[in-house]
Amino acid sequence: MGKRRVAAEIRRDAEFAAFAAGAAGRLLHAATLLTGDPEQAEKLLTATLARTYADWLRMRADDPYDQARAELVRRFAYRPWWRRPGGGVLRRLTPRERLVVTLRYFEGVAEEQTAAQLGLAAERVRAIGARASSTLRSHRYEPAAPAGAAPRPGAAPRTVAEARDRADGAAARRAAQGAAQ
Repeated sequence: MGKRRVAAEIRRDAEFAAFAAGAAGRLLHAATLLTGDPEQAEKLLTATLARTYADWLRMRADDPYDQARAELVRRFAYRPWWRRPGGGVLRRLTPRERLVVTLRYFEGVAEEQTAAQLGLAAERVRAIGARASSTLRSHRYEPAAPAGAAPRPGAAPRTVAEARDRADGAAARRAAQGAAQ
């Protein structure tokens, strides 16, 4: 190899190492939100960083973080459905909802950019985000309990509806006690 090529590869290795050191944590967090499984997230991140490294010299003026995030999203979105784990904080969401929530709310990507990256209309991204937000609001996150485990008697309500029912029941009991006295 020529001296220029060797120098370019050394520079690429150093630049990529610096990029990976700075961005890998945030990308890993995004991958964990998407997959819900730390092991699968690491595999997704490794494949993403490998592709980013291979394309490093062609990125010239592009933001490498945006390119890596786009690759992460592509790899997750086009993974066969039977290979998508469904755990984690976002386990109640569909894969598309996970993508929208991760890009829009965690990464802070604009609606139009999210729509372009996912191949959807901006209105569709807005609707998916609204549906995902309402799903997340209506369910409280609890780690997966062992099979057959009953909820604790004094446990916090899992949904807004359950909290409302408990409050209505407590108000009815107080009213019944007041009428009995």
